[in-house]
Amino acid sequence: MRAPFRPRRLARALAAAALALTGAAAGARAELALLMIEQAGCVYCAQWDREISAIYPRTDEGRAAPLRRHNLRAPTPPGVTLDRPPLFTPTFILLDDGREVGRIEGYPGEDFFWGLLGGLLKQAAAR
Repeated sequence: MRAPFRPRRLARALAAAALALTGAAAGARAELALLMIEQAGCVYCAQWDREISAIYPRTDEGRAAPLRRHNLRAPTPPGVTLDRPPLFTPTFILLDDGREVGRIEGYPGEDFFWGLLGGLLKQAAAR
């Protein structure tokens, strides 16, 4: 009997594979961080908190790029250089030594989030 298709597991497996392929390079990188731009009342920020927030620090992705939260209306954090100001919440910006590598605008749901983040981590490792 075949196991049922689980897109969330597939997305996590693909993200983990991308991270594993870039693990050596990511470990050699100075410092990655995932900057989450949020604001009060954002329903998609709340959805991300319910679905991802608690497990994120325990994942390979969370260990490679620890989460930093920042309010949309606050000035850009010191030491952070963005390609452009964030306009939407949530916006997830992958930083490499404080410089933007890429971003995910909005929260596409758990099934797609991990794959998109894995792509950003792979992009950071290629730099």
